[in-house]
Amino acid sequence: MNEILETLRAPVLLAATVATGLQAGTYYAWASGVMPGLARADDKTFVTTMNHVNVAIVNPVFMLTFLGAPALAAAAVATTSGSARGWAVAGLVLALGTVAVTGAANVPLNDALAAGGSRADFETSWVRWNVVRTVTSTGALACLAWAAIRS
Repeated sequence: MNEILETLRAPVLLAATVATGLQAGTYYAWASGVMPGLARADDKTFVTTMNHVNVAIVNPVFMLTFLGAPALAAAAVATTSGSARGWAVAGLVLALGTVAVTGAANVPLNDALAAGGSRADFETSWVRWNVVRTVTSTGALACLAWAAIRS
C-alpha cells in the first residue's frame, strides 16, 4: 500500500496544487479587477451583471475545481508523509475554508441580490468575503506547493 501511495504522491499533489491555483486565481481576479471595475458601474448594470455571472459560474468547469480543490487536497493528505504531510493538511484546511466562506457568505449574498436585494446591501460584504476566500485559497495553494516541494 505504501508503494501505491508513493506512486500517487506527485501527481496528486500536482493536481491539488493546480486546482487550488485555479480557484485562487478566480477569487484574485474578482478582487483585483472585476469588482473594482464594477464599482464604477451604475446600480442597474452592477446588479444585472452580478446576477448573470452568479448564474453562469455554476457550471461543470468551475464546479470541478471548486469541489475538486478540497477533494484533491484531501487525497494529497492521504498520499503524503513526513514534513510534507503537515503542509498538505494546512492546504486542505484552507481549501475547505474557502468552500465554507463561499457557502456561508458569498452564496447567500448572491441569492439575496437575485431575490431583489440592493447593491448597497450586497457589494461591501461580498467584496470583503471574497478577499477572505482569496486569502484562504492562496494560502491553500502555497501550502500545497510547499508540500509538493517537501515531498
